[in-house]
Amino acid sequence: MLGLYDSGLGGLTVLAALRAAGIDADVVYFADQAHLPYGEKSDAALHGFLQQNLALLAELQVDAVVTACNTTCAVAERLGWPPTPFPVLDLIANAGAAFAGTPHRRIAVVATAATIRSGAYGRAIRAAAPGVEVVEIAAPALVPLVESGAVESREAQAAVGAVVAALPPEIDAIVYGCSHYPLLDHWFAGALAERVVRIDPAVAQAAAAKRLIAARGFPSGSGTATYYTNGDPHAFEAAVRRWTGDHTGKVAALIAH
Repeated sequence: MLGLYDSGLGGLTVLAALRAAGIDADVVYFADQAHLPYGEKSDAALHGFLQQNLALLAELQVDAVVTACNTTCAVAERLGWPPTPFPVLDLIANAGAAFAGTPHRRIAVVATAATIRSGAYGRAIRAAAPGVEVVEIAAPALVPLVESGAVESREAQAAVGAVVAALPPEIDAIVYGCSHYPLLDHWFAGALAERVVRIDPAVAQAAAAKRLIAARGFPSGSGTATYYTNGDPHAFEAAVRRWTGDHTGKVAALIAH
């Protein structure tokens, strides 16, 4: 069984990538909505949330964790990963490694303020593709829009437009450095030049998960998912059903830490 965690709904895009890659493992998904948005929190607070999230998944007896939150990966690069009895797949590390041999020369990363502050994406991409130019732009307005259900709103369109307007005009690729942002992909597609390639790190994370499953010999699953939140369970369930199309997976509330 695989464990996924995020501050909220964004990690569902990573779950979708796992399923698109043909991974049928049973999944436990935890949304730490009591503490969102992560991007505005201190590194110390974020590292504490990371420890709590991994401890919770350990209690649920997962075999591995596929991180679905870029912000905590960025903090873990600086402060270290907490010890766990299972392997943990680092979303930023796997996303960066996927740029080896990339044809892109000018790459923009849009992410939360905490992820951008860390510089983790730039380091990961440059390590895999020396000489590539990377610019990192914070987009703090986007996560609250997704979490509030305003993805299709004109406010969301305007917020994405403002992010794109802040990007250098010569970029040839953009990386969604927050797992919430692919849910706004249609607005990015409309605002960016057609030549700009939009990259979702969840694809690289799913490929890494597939390799881990094969290497460890994890048994096949039934493709079921259980979703937990320490936020509003009713709003969370509605969002899970809407974004995943999963109308049978169990959705449950957890007491906030």
